[in-house]
Amino acid sequence: MTSPIVRATSRRHFLQYLAASPLLASGALPAWAAETPSKLPDPMIWAPAGGELIKSPKDAINVFDFEPVARQNTPPAHFGYMASGLDDEVTLRANREGFLKFQLLPHRLNDVSKVDTSVELFGTRYDSPIFVCPTGGNQFFHPDGEVAVARAARAGNHLQILSTSSNYSVDDVTKARGAPIWFQLYASPVWEVAQALIKKADAAGCPVLVVTVDRIAGRNQETLFRLMRTDTRECSGCHDRGSFAARVVRRHNYDGIDLSAITGGGEASNLSWDTVKRMRDVTRMKIVLKGIVTPEDADLAAQNGIDGILVSNHGGRGEDNGRSTIDALPEIIAAVKGRMPVIVDSGFRRGTDAVKALAMGAQAVGIGRPYLWGLGAFGQEGVERVLEIVRTETRAAMRQCGARSVKELNPGFVRRAT
Repeated sequence: MTSPIVRATSRRHFLQYLAASPLLASGALPAWAAETPSKLPDPMIWAPAGGELIKSPKDAINVFDFEPVARQNTPPAHFGYMASGLDDEVTLRANREGFLKFQLLPHRLNDVSKVDTSVELFGTRYDSPIFVCPTGGNQFFHPDGEVAVARAARAGNHLQILSTSSNYSVDDVTKARGAPIWFQLYASPVWEVAQALIKKADAAGCPVLVVTVDRIAGRNQETLFRLMRTDTRECSGCHDRGSFAARVVRRHNYDGIDLSAITGGGEASNLSWDTVKRMRDVTRMKIVLKGIVTPEDADLAAQNGIDGILVSNHGGRGEDNGRSTIDALPEIIAAVKGRMPVIVDSGFRRGTDAVKALAMGAQAVGIGRPYLWGLGAFGQEGVERVLEIVRTETRAAMRQCGARSVKELNPGFVRRAT
């Protein structure tokens, strides 16, 4: 039997072939697809059938409709930065394929005429369990960057987590969101830098510090490197490949911080449990660890007084360990035993994806690349539409399962496929 990974790789190669094929221009593709059985992949997950790109956000049927428009609008190197995983990109693909390992179990004859999708996290209520993941350098995709994303999050009352590597500062994004946001921290190898970033987030009113623990080494982003070779722009005006300080000059959370002691890529390879304890001593914020993917580490987090866990593999960008977060989630929920909130991201695209995770015990589900597709395609309106689609699908999936609220979802609504 052909493995899912081999099938996914073949599908990608097939779609790349189609993109360059005269079939698209000749009109032969629709006729080919109409054959019974169709010779096209089912479903065509990457682009709209026939190669037609949507002209406005309201034309989108699903979040995937935004990706080819963003690809068209975005410089090759910028698109590659967002789209790439690491090495063979096994984890990148596993994040999507992992949802096939689980099936929803609908409960019939429940009155679902009213469905409550709201969730509460650390005392704040949000209208949806879908949160906005931290992603760096949003101006790669639209000049309004993280500010446009914040305004879209505000429109749907979504939790937004802001990346340390955002182009706009935590103060600017908080203002655009109109409510406190969470701050994701890349823990610098130099404690004084990490401490300064924490104090900035504290001063901006962030209630939660999300400490990324899986970016401790360099990254072999082959898709990025290949697309960079096709980018004919002169990029030195915005990007400096010299010191760390020069590379992050447009990442305004670092403004005013002395970065001269940081060498290399700035990865915090010296990050430890003791580092996290030092963070606790200098902030009033709750601390959530982002990048926990094993039950052993989840148990250690609880033992060390951590306030929450974000189960994440950085969307396949932190390491190529080959395992999806949805596959790891049940083990982590079991290890935590209700001692802290657990949220999850990486690979979520559909409302059914979200409901599977919520039924397993996650309290919220994050999306990253889809809203960047929307941002690159249409700016704030694109992000708003992406979030609307995922909200709508999530509500529909809850109804289809017979769940009247997120709290009603439980492991009885999902099982591992045999």
